[in-house]
Amino acid sequence: MFYNFKNHSLSTLLACALLIVSGCQNTNDKKVKTLEEFNQAVAAAKPGDKIVMASGVWENVELLFEAHGTEENPIELVAEKEGEVILSGLSNLRIAGEYLSVSGLVFKNGYTPTGEVISFRKDKNALSNHVTVKNCVIDNYSNPERFISDIWVAMYGKNNTFEHNSLIDKRNSGVTLAVRLDTEESRENHHRIVNNYFGPRQNLGSNGGETIRIGTSHYSLSNSNTLVENNYFDRCNGEHEIISNKSGSNIYKSNVFYECVGTLTMRHGKYTLVENNYFLGNGKVNTGGIRVINEYQTVKNNYLTGLTGYRFRGALVVMNGVPNSPINRYNQVVDSKIENNILIDCDYIQLCAGSDQERSAVPIGTTMTGNVFMSKTNLDPFTIYDDISGISFKNNFINKDAKLSIPTGFEAIDYSVEANENGLKVPSKEILEKIGFQSVKLPVTRADVGASYYPKPDKEITFGSGKTIQVAAGENTILDALKDAADGDVLLLQNGGEYLLAKDLKLTAMVTLKSEVGAKAIIKSTRSTFFQIENGGSLELVNIKLDGAESPDEAGIQVISTTKYAMNKNYKLFIRDCEIVDMNVNHSYNFLKVYQHTMADSILVENTTFKNMTGYVFTLDREIEDLGIYNVETLYINNCKFENVEGAIANIYRGGNDESTFGPIVTIANSEILNSGKGNRNKTGASFLFHGVQNLNVHDVVMENAAPINLYLTNGEPITILKDIKLKNTAPTISNNNQFVQENITVVK
Repeated sequence: MFYNFKNHSLSTLLACALLIVSGCQNTNDKKVKTLEEFNQAVAAAKPGDKIVMASGVWENVELLFEAHGTEENPIELVAEKEGEVILSGLSNLRIAGEYLSVSGLVFKNGYTPTGEVISFRKDKNALSNHVTVKNCVIDNYSNPERFISDIWVAMYGKNNTFEHNSLIDKRNSGVTLAVRLDTEESRENHHRIVNNYFGPRQNLGSNGGETIRIGTSHYSLSNSNTLVENNYFDRCNGEHEIISNKSGSNIYKSNVFYECVGTLTMRHGKYTLVENNYFLGNGKVNTGGIRVINEYQTVKNNYLTGLTGYRFRGALVVMNGVPNSPINRYNQVVDSKIENNILIDCDYIQLCAGSDQERSAVPIGTTMTGNVFMSKTNLDPFTIYDDISGISFKNNFINKDAKLSIPTGFEAIDYSVEANENGLKVPSKEILEKIGFQSVKLPVTRADVGASYYPKPDKEITFGSGKTIQVAAGENTILDALKDAADGDVLLLQNGGEYLLAKDLKLTAMVTLKSEVGAKAIIKSTRSTFFQIENGGSLELVNIKLDGAESPDEAGIQVISTTKYAMNKNYKLFIRDCEIVDMNVNHSYNFLKVYQHTMADSILVENTTFKNMTGYVFTLDREIEDLGIYNVETLYINNCKFENVEGAIANIYRGGNDESTFGPIVTIANSEILNSGKGNRNKTGASFLFHGVQNLNVHDVVMENAAPINLYLTNGEPITILKDIKLKNTAPTISNNNQFVQENITVVK
């Protein structure tokens, strides 16, 4: 850099020299390296100052950024280098004051010691106004106790902005981002939540897994005036409500929902605008769209495709309300508009959903105008639960081969859908022009949003996606090989080789144990558990024989168990082409035993034989609080044989009346149940006990000399189908009510 020193005073020359030596650093910058230095800098901060946190790991620090800038000269808190200031352990950040800015911080490898990670307040009397948080990251900063609840970002005060941040992989209970209205100073707040990346959130298996919630039922009659725009929601599957709107006059505009299991739900509040959002289901199970409840709502110019969700999880759901509804229940849909939306290959549009004795107030004064419904995946897309005379239909389009029981307001046209230049399925240009939908294009992509320096998660790691490790037969050779195993790795066992587990085997990664097609590798164990799944672990067994011959002579042991402690990461268990034999050295020898507050994302069992077992096969009944919590999302058993199993094949429990979750989802198909379920220690008295299962399909099953199927059907209009079942010396199904389907049940004496 060249300076012209002519005609400058000595003091000016000295100042310039200092600037040159210091690299022209802003004299208002204050670099801090410790919590004490941080607190001192904050206490002395004046408008225009910048507090720079030194790169490195800041462990167990509770930061309070309380200061007062001005609109022209805000006070900034920044990372020395974006992404290199790591807040870990028991750390959090509270912000209070006005005209402040925070950027570049990363929270990971820990969890908040309080109820919030980033809070826009010091306490209820010291809030944030005109504060911006940007380019920050919270990544799996999750309490290890699954159902200890916290909020990652809590917005209070007024006129605050949360932009270009990445919130990834929240595993414990609690909203990812909440706008709080619990004081007058936080209502009509005009917050902006824009250009953020909401990364994958696993199924919590309980209420309390929302990604965004604005307001609560208690303050739902108040306006929030919050804008949620240009955000990307990537596989946000926490619970039924991906977004829970619980206040008035909020705008959800130009957001993308990619393979999200759940819906944008107008749970409470009036005058909500949902406009130009894109919902991409790609045929994933239970992906949903928009759910309309309450008064004066507007849903327009949204694009929805490949959504499969049913009932409350439908692509477009218009609810029934409760007459004179309490503030925490369902207000009637009144004077709402649903117009110019495009739904392509979406399976379910639900009208008057939730209709029952309580929810009897049907929609009134509501219009559905200029919408396009084109689907080949379900030719009977509309489900009508009650009187729809209060909904006016006009100038809508539907494909000719679809079934429609609504007499007016639809024009039947050919199914004419093609991928456009943006890779999205669209109807003809003529139809787009008729409804005024100008351009079908994602408003944002993954690359456009979030903290620019921080990577976004790739596709989920799957079994068999890693390296292969050859494992010689012998004692504890599997344990030795596991020391070098990472997620997706395969431990390849020798065909016909014998493997003995003489030490506890604890799985902390997703691994496969298999032998190639041919003689099965044989695994025995001298321990009370063959495999213990720890937090982060998942197990696949392929072409393996598990033999109980070396098991200790103890009651109540098991082949597989979860850890006894709460797991905040869901696990998977896949069993294919296996034999599980002679688990009978003592009574109550179970195959899978789980503990409370553990959750299997999926259990899949195919082409497998279970023979001679004194306990249960799958005990999935440890969530007994009756809060809608359960231990498995999906259980799939196909082409299996269960012989001489004294306990129940499956005991699944989901209690309570909560409607925020989807599962359990259970399929039992093409299988034989022989001389099973009749042990004197089988407390269920059944071969299968399904309590509160939300989606059950049992078909092509033979049950001989077996205890019956026992159903306990609860809330949520569960889908329960029993079909093509042969019962020989087996009692018929026992149920608490008759709200299930039975077809082709053959009884043979």
